[in-house]
Amino acid sequence: MLNFIYYPVSAILWFWHKAFGYVLGPENGIAWALAVVFLVFTLRTLLIKPFVSQVRSMRKMQEFAPEIQKLKKKYGNDRQKMAVEMQKLQTQHGVNPIAGCLPIFVQIPVFIGLFQVLRSFNREFLTPEQNRQVGNYVFSPADVRSFLDADLFGAPLSGYLTQSEELLSRFGDVTRWDIALVAVPLMLLAGVLTYFTSRHSVARQTEAQTANPQAAIMNKVMLYLFPIGVVVGGPFFPLAILIYWLSNNAWTLGQQYVIYHRIDAEEQEKKQAAIAQRESSAPRPGQKPIRPKRGVTPPAGVSGEVDRSGSSNGGGTRPGEGNGTSDGSGNGAIPGMIPPRTRGKKSKKRR
Repeated sequence: MLNFIYYPVSAILWFWHKAFGYVLGPENGIAWALAVVFLVFTLRTLLIKPFVSQVRSMRKMQEFAPEIQKLKKKYGNDRQKMAVEMQKLQTQHGVNPIAGCLPIFVQIPVFIGLFQVLRSFNREFLTPEQNRQVGNYVFSPADVRSFLDADLFGAPLSGYLTQSEELLSRFGDVTRWDIALVAVPLMLLAGVLTYFTSRHSVARQTEAQTANPQAAIMNKVMLYLFPIGVVVGGPFFPLAILIYWLSNNAWTLGQQYVIYHRIDAEEQEKKQAAIAQRESSAPRPGQKPIRPKRGVTPPAGVSGEVDRSGSSNGGGTRPGEGNGTSDGSGNGAIPGMIPPRTRGKKSKKRR
């Protein structure tokens, strides 16, 4: 039914087992454990870009959070209208909430596929002899025997704490205590990493988000319920699944640290660039901005301030002198301006 998930997952696991088995040996338990770890790394590498898009979408949603609150106050009782307006607002700001959930949606089927592949190495409905002679998806019968004979510090990778005595007897002299010595530390470490990963995500939230009652409940679920769920559910999963959880949470914590700091540095650079641009365009201290008079168009090639007498102090012309052009006034007045009136000497009337 879900073979389109099982076969790709088993193919990636097969590839990494062949790579590490070539160096460490095909039946080496560390080679199989590293194959599971690098299966996680392969998947998470493909999901780096969607994760960055998710972080940027969350940042944008924090920027227009006040607008969302206005929409809730205005259309709080009309859910349909609220959904339409929210979609318009997200489109306006370039936010795609579905793309932000893509990393989670992809990891769920991969976890299911890995669980199915690992469980199929030791099938309960077959006898031990039959089980060792039947392949497992892309794995050959020889690969199945290699996995069943592999162990990590004395515990089989396909074993788990709640395993029945019949299945446990297939591993020979392995006891439940041997599995617990490896499984319990993996469970506790996976729970601790889950807690720190959730704590790092909650610490990135704004005060407005943490003040929301629904967000506060979700934060408590992430901080406490998820880590407890990893520890409580650990006894029901094979050791290889616990290795998957541990490596996945370790990758998530490191990825959050690197990408969050990089995006913070980018935003800080943008702020510094905006501040520098404002400072460069602002007038110097003590300098008055030059504002041309209304209706006055300075001639081409003339720069500088225009004094009250209508003469220009730019272009190498001193105030009060002509500029070498003949415009009928000879005093260097700007064309288009009415020359100032000059008082002539009153002629004496002859008596």
